[in-house]
This record gives sequence, structure tokens and C-alpha cells, in this order.
Amino acid sequence: MHKRTTSLFCMTIGSLLVTGVASADLQGISIDSFDSGFGIGLTHRVYVDVDAGDQVNAIFGDTESAIDIHPETGSFYQNMFGYASPPDEALFGFFPSVEYDSFVTIGLLTDTDNAMLDIGIDWTDFETNGGAIWADNGTWFATPDDAQVHEQDGRVLIGQFTGAMPEGYVNILGKNADNSSWEYRHIAIPAPGAIAVLGLAGLLCVRRRK
Repeated sequence: MHKRTTSLFCMTIGSLLVTGVASADLQGISIDSFDSGFGIGLTHRVYVDVDAGDQVNAIFGDTESAIDIHPETGSFYQNMFGYASPPDEALFGFFPSVEYDSFVTIGLLTDTDNAMLDIGIDWTDFETNGGAIWADNGTWFATPDDAQVHEQDGRVLIGQFTGAMPEGYVNILGKNADNSSWEYRHIAIPAPGAIAVLGLAGLLCVRRRK
């Protein structure tokens, strides 16, 4: 990865952790599955479950723990009018199936008022083949100033995947209700019953500078 991309990645993650690292209220990962009715398989919406007042700011991968989300079998459905980010809501009336495209997000199902950004992730296999999302130096994120990062009914949406059940691992950055920052690494999708906290988020960019 180019040094400038690495630097931008560290600056981005670091900016989300300015208040330091604390224990978190992360409860796990949950998935809602339903039939879209378009003959494209089940749609699976993946959520990070947290306590009231908490935020999910970023999903990230680094050399210690990569993002790895891939189809359990087969491939993810990719609509010809969709991308790796949430779809354009204006298209739903003309191309209804685009609503059930596969994409990643922070909190929102469409691009309307969506401030999510991404750095350092190659989306080619995911967008072109319905394949894996993998990155050891990348993230998708929204800032604490963006309303979409806040939990709704105790959870924050991080992705929608149609056609195949997603599986793999993610690293998660967020904030507690008191604005203290937290990080969890190598959290399974679908999540196991136990969650492990590994290391301090503050070490992320320090190790990258070596």
C-alpha cells in the first residue's frame, strides 16, 4: 500500500479515537434475513449491537487483523446500478431490485444524507463478482458528527448482503455514550457468543510508523 494511503488511514482512525480508549458496550453482531421477493435470494442485514447512546464509527482492517467478509457459498448479488456503498434511493421506482443490492454502510440503507467514506479498500471483486471484501489497510467510516453513527434500537447497520450469507471477521471502532472511544478486533460474522477485546486502538498507527 502506498505510504500516503497508509498515512491517511492512520489519520482517519486516529481522528475517531481522540478521547482515548475505554471499555465498550459492544454486545455482538446480529443479522436480519428476509426474502426480497425478486428471486435473488435472501437479503441479510448485518448490525453491530451496542448499548443505548453508543456509536459505531468505523469498520477497519490492518496488518494485525484484516477485514474479511465473504459469501458463505456462491456469491453476493450485485445489481447493475449498485456499488459497494448504499444505493441511490431515486432509482427504486425504476429499478426496484437495486434496493436489495449488496453494500457496506454505517447506519443507513441509501445514499440520502449519507456521509460514509472509505479509504484503502479495493472493491473490485465485491462489485464485479459478488466476491469478498478484504483489506489489511482500509476502512469505511462516518464521523461522530454524523447522525448515522448513533445506535437505533440498540444497533448500527454496517452492511447488506443479498444472495449469500456473509461470513468472516471485522474490526470495529466506536464510542460509548460518554464519548469515550473503544475498539474491538476480529469479531466474527455471524458472531459467536463470546467477544474478545484485543489490544489498544492507540497502538494502531504507532505500529504503522515503524
